[in-house]
Amino acid sequence: MRKNYNKIIVLLLSSTSNCAFSQQNSSYPCLIEPMQQVAIGVSVTGVLEDVSVKRGSVVRKGQVLARLSSRVETTSLALAKYKAEQQAALNLAQHKMAFAEQKYARRQTMAAEQLMPEQDKNDAEAEFRLAQAEYQLAQENRQLARYEYQQQQAQLDLRTVRSPLNGVVVEQNAHVGEVVEANSNAKAIVKLAQLDPLRVQVILPQRDWGQFKVGQQVEVTPELPLTGRYTAKIKTIDKVLDAASGSFVVFLELPNPHLNIPAGMRCQARF
Repeated sequence: MRKNYNKIIVLLLSSTSNCAFSQQNSSYPCLIEPMQQVAIGVSVTGVLEDVSVKRGSVVRKGQVLARLSSRVETTSLALAKYKAEQQAALNLAQHKMAFAEQKYARRQTMAAEQLMPEQDKNDAEAEFRLAQAEYQLAQENRQLARYEYQQQQAQLDLRTVRSPLNGVVVEQNAHVGEVVEANSNAKAIVKLAQLDPLRVQVILPQRDWGQFKVGQQVEVTPELPLTGRYTAKIKTIDKVLDAASGSFVVFLELPNPHLNIPAGMRCQARF
């Protein structure tokens, strides 16, 4: 699409060669574009259970766009949560360790007073060390269960498609009941366009290169039916000139908080 935009502006440049770019005239044809367009797919293959937006919907960053069927993942998450919240094994190991510690302390005292064989004291010590190990194992199993719960939660989250930006839905390519695949060649569920801020593309003659700087304010006037003038700022300036057309591109950033300015419109930029 950008190539088509460039062709349009190059045609405008050629049609205004009769002093449109004279030093006395600093108004140039331009094109208003989305800041970016993103095709939204899925991270895992599955069946679409819900698509909560449609073409023209305004979406916010983090908003749910679609969900895949997730009955298996939901059940696995509930099981992992139950395991992560279990306390019985840990409590049992803790009480067993406390009892073994008391027993070892008593036999250690009795052995010191020669009231019992040394072997009984050693047996009590071994029992206490074993109880300590069992308690540590219970703690580790509890932590492992928590990690498994987090893993299952992440697996479930992969089946929920969220918007990565504030924008507008410009295409809807998949519908409820369709199988969507997770690969680079798969069909996107929706396509989003970021319209705040907008990007304004201006193609300038190479003789004007070096006359502008990043951050400079530019007045942008869209074509009819829109009226009014808007203030944009220079965001980037090409460092490589196009030798074939003798031009370079400047990109402006145009605030559009209320989405009053549509993308795809021609305009005039006055520096």
